[in-house]
Amino acid sequence: MTATLIWILVALLAIGLYLSWTAGRLDRLHVRMDAARAALDAQLLRRASVAQELATSGVLDPAASIVLYEAAHAARQAEEEQREVAESELSQALRAVFAEPAQVEALREAPGGEEAARELAEAVRRVPMARRFHNDAVGAARRLREHRKVRWFRLAGHAPFPLAFEMDDEPPAALVERVA
Repeated sequence: MTATLIWILVALLAIGLYLSWTAGRLDRLHVRMDAARAALDAQLLRRASVAQELATSGVLDPAASIVLYEAAHAARQAEEEQREVAESELSQALRAVFAEPAQVEALREAPGGEEAARELAEAVRRVPMARRFHNDAVGAARRLREHRKVRWFRLAGHAPFPLAFEMDDEPPAALVERVA
């Protein structure tokens, strides 16, 4: 009788340790996902700030400045529910303004344009990487949260279900090619 009770306690202890390890793993994935989201937010803010600064610098023609400024301003001011759309619209505005290599060359020839073009190219290249890291972390957390043991024992606690950040992050080819 006591041997059976000991084996039951050992089995319960092993199950408890396994569930604790799984909950810790899930917590680490949520921390990684939060860190990746903060990095993505920083890169998106940097891209919008550089675009807005470039739009107000007087280096671009007035129509391009207005388009770029409005898109960058909307991206910076967007609420969380509209953020993906606003960031996609900024990507589209950047591609429209810098569609042709001649436009990038005209920017580079302006006073301070070389530095502005380099800074913008770096910003638009980092956004897809940051988004990819965030979405990879979200995918890993989602896969673990979909396991039965996580759902049955409610190991995720009250953490919201992770959502990927989907947006159009294609950089302007003429801008990125020249800098790379």
